[in-house]
Amino acid sequence: MSVMNPNESNRSWRHYSRTPPVQLYISDKDGRGGALIGEQAAGFTLAVNPCEPGSDIDPASLNGAAAAIIEVSADDPASIKRFKTLAKESRTPLIAAVYEPPLAFVRELIRSGAHDVLPLPIDLDEIEASLAPLRDRLAEANVGTRPRGKLMCVIKSSGGAGATSLLTQLAILHAHKTASSGRDTCVIDLDVQFGDVAFQLGLKPKLSLSDLVEAGARLDGALLRATTADHPGGLKVVGAPSDMLPLESLSSDQVLDIVELATREFGTTFVDLPANWTNWSLSLLARADLVLLVTDVSIPALRQTRRQLDLIRSQDLGDIEIRVVANRADASTLRKFRASDIRAALGCDIAYTVADDEPTMRAAIDQGVPISDIKRKSVVGRDIESLEKGLAAALGMER
Repeated sequence: MSVMNPNESNRSWRHYSRTPPVQLYISDKDGRGGALIGEQAAGFTLAVNPCEPGSDIDPASLNGAAAAIIEVSADDPASIKRFKTLAKESRTPLIAAVYEPPLAFVRELIRSGAHDVLPLPIDLDEIEASLAPLRDRLAEANVGTRPRGKLMCVIKSSGGAGATSLLTQLAILHAHKTASSGRDTCVIDLDVQFGDVAFQLGLKPKLSLSDLVEAGARLDGALLRATTADHPGGLKVVGAPSDMLPLESLSSDQVLDIVELATREFGTTFVDLPANWTNWSLSLLARADLVLLVTDVSIPALRQTRRQLDLIRSQDLGDIEIRVVANRADASTLRKFRASDIRAALGCDIAYTVADDEPTMRAAIDQGVPISDIKRKSVVGRDIESLEKGLAAALGMER
């Protein structure tokens, strides 16, 4: 539980930012690149990545950037090929930076997909002038567009807490409650090893999260919607990959791109996160509007819940709103714990409790239907109704 990729620092996740950076890939032979570290141009922060003109650049490293300025050597075929490949495989706007570029070479770069060509040595005023049209274009594109939807992440104290079962029932109910306002609800199963959301909803998606990751620069709203499976209750579902993936096979930029797109397409996006932490799951947590931490009420589970909360706080994420849900909490179990003892153990109160009704929940999962279809009035159904109502209020949704 709560392991990080051993090949990465536990601080290598990144905070989500609504103002993406501009990446610079330059050799810095003249020493000007270092002076640009942390500078801003046209409202964008410049992120300097020293590298030689012909060295490899992973197209995925450009994901999430507002633009990329890439040095190109006119007499180095590998350098030219690198730029053309990036222009073909990435949807990030590219700006070429060249020493004394001949006019014919400038035209070749523009035809290859360059947004602009800057002369080297690099100059902050030149960068400002080149990025200004991109800034204005982004501003125009955002005028009149629908506002971003809400993002809620579901994490668990440990495996077996019943978080996915609770999430599926909560999401079905939320989709029903918000349908009248024209807000679609989506669940993305990011548990790439043990994801079970689609199965618990009785769905057999033909496409999955893997298809969105593999789309790369082709990822857009139409593809995202085509990838979702539709539940009869109106819920949209992006299923986990059919084959297990290593957690570290996904990058923060890939995951954030997919989830950010979902928040533009859907009114509410629920994300089921894996039990083990990785850098991209921490990055996603920083982006969430609300986080549900699901646990059961037992001494081992409460201990693991506290460990999860401590980890999140240690990553400078203490300002995100986390609400603890006690799942499968029958009356006899709750009587064993005083509220003050739980508060002392967790450092916070339990926000919601959901009753233990395994027969009703199991029947709903087996049939992929809402609990209300199995038992019209049940304690567990009432608790999930209260949970959904509380979350809608926390997310500022009018009813």
